[in-house]
Amino acid sequence: MASRGGPMVTGTDGADFEHRQRVAAHYQISALNKARLKYCIFFHYLLFFVMLVKLSADILDRLDIFILEIEELQIPAPLWWEYFWCLSVFLSFVGLSAARRNRVTDMKKYMVGISTVAFVPLIYCIMYYLNDVLEYISLEEGTELEDTDIFVWQGYPYGLLWYGFVLVAVQVHLFSLYFAWNLVKAWKARGALKREN
Repeated sequence: MASRGGPMVTGTDGADFEHRQRVAAHYQISALNKARLKYCIFFHYLLFFVMLVKLSADILDRLDIFILEIEELQIPAPLWWEYFWCLSVFLSFVGLSAARRNRVTDMKKYMVGISTVAFVPLIYCIMYYLNDVLEYISLEEGTELEDTDIFVWQGYPYGLLWYGFVLVAVQVHLFSLYFAWNLVKAWKARGALKREN
């Protein structure tokens, strides 16, 4: 042990500590991807709350609760995929638990769940509103939306609003899958190193 300000051990320049300060690569990858996955799950929660706000009119109607301000918005009735996509938020608890405990099988369950429960409804949404979006994109200059068959809500093409949501949601889910896959690879590498030793 060196004393502060005292003489240095002969034969060293003081940089021999570097080999002891290195963290194995799979631990670094694991820590980095855990943090990134948590950010993705946070954005998943934000998207869930956006969807919950959209579904609030239908939920309140089912509960026989009347709020004039929400009724005046004339929010369109939800489709099945909107509720089905909301189920994907429960998978975040599986992902967070797997990340906390470094469980490969739980992380794989999270990945399979996101691939099905989150992506299938989004793909359905893309297909459902495709005609409206294509018609909106191909509108001639000066054409009024009211003169077309495009479904409009609050002056905006409804399908295009959903495409905005889908664009963000697909990015969040793809990044979640990517970071989860990196975690699985890092944890498997750690397990392989333990077996070698």
